[in-house]
Amino acid sequence: MNLRATWKLALLLPLLLAGCKELEVLRILPPAPYTVVTPGGAVKGTLEALLPELARKRVVYVGETHSRYGHHLLQLAVIRGLHARGVDLAIGMEFFQRPFQEWLDAYIEGRISETEMLEKTQWFDRWRFDYRLYRPILRFAREHRIPVVALNVPREITDEVSEKGIDGLKPESRAQLPERIDRSDRAYRERLHQVFTRHEGKREGQFERFLDVQYSWDEGMAQSVADYLKAHPGKQMVVLAGSGHIAWGSGIPSRVARRIDGDYAILLPADGEMKPGMADYLVVTEEKKLSPRPLMGILIDTSGDGILVTGVTRASGAEKAGLRKGDRILAIDGQPVSSYTRLRVSLMDKRPGDRIRVRYQRDSDIGEKELVLGASPH
Repeated sequence: MNLRATWKLALLLPLLLAGCKELEVLRILPPAPYTVVTPGGAVKGTLEALLPELARKRVVYVGETHSRYGHHLLQLAVIRGLHARGVDLAIGMEFFQRPFQEWLDAYIEGRISETEMLEKTQWFDRWRFDYRLYRPILRFAREHRIPVVALNVPREITDEVSEKGIDGLKPESRAQLPERIDRSDRAYRERLHQVFTRHEGKREGQFERFLDVQYSWDEGMAQSVADYLKAHPGKQMVVLAGSGHIAWGSGIPSRVARRIDGDYAILLPADGEMKPGMADYLVVTEEKKLSPRPLMGILIDTSGDGILVTGVTRASGAEKAGLRKGDRILAIDGQPVSSYTRLRVSLMDKRPGDRIRVRYQRDSDIGEKELVLGASPH
């Protein structure tokens, strides 16, 4: 049964998905009354009405499609609602890897800036999804000093697993994964196989490595959740991760439950088909989009010192401004941009059509040009 059709049949509860202004995040409007539906199709009410029940759970899992801004606003609504009810929260995030926990702590505690946090955690290198999708959550956590826990295993480990499998890891790499890797859930294996077959260029013989990578993520993140909650027995956690790691309880939730006591709930955005057992609750979210990411129109190399222009896109703002291959970008609107992270952050609050001042070096000369930003096609 299609959820949208079910909701329309049930239509006695209005879907008042009040929007919030994109990126004006420190004072986002109160949570919209998202409609909550059971996987069996019954309309339960609003998220606001569900929050007292969620407040009794040791762990609340809220899934997402990484690129869907509306899903992240739902996650924020859950966090805001629980925080407003006095729940002593931590937020576990798939999107950060464990070795960078100290920098997340420093950001939440106000000891480093957002730019420094993104640089130190290597966000744009290791996660790559548009940081603006997650920014409201992280800024809310910082404003209210809610701990954010880096759940994921280092990418270097999962890269090695992809190449060699878990059994082929070097001892020092294997030590960074939990000792027990549970492979017993046959239904989960079959669902992952369906995902695997949708990857172009993948051969059937690679499936076991694909599984090992997924299990490494699931077991590693479950261990991170359990370790934090054991060390902080008074805390409850909202876990934010891709829906594939959460649906049916197969990825992270069952593996956390194997390690610690405490009830949990699974919330998924209500997209597409509903199947009993896939979650405790489905939540209808509003389709929200970020503004297109602004582009200068340059290709760059950041492997050396600073930002080296290696190419200029035809008809782009950079070409029209007169930037050339070989130029080195020094500053945007007076702010030094010595790394890819700092370049991205300098453009983060800009929009296509905005004008920026670009300071650059060409050979031994220093110059400055005004550039009109273009729009990303995505």
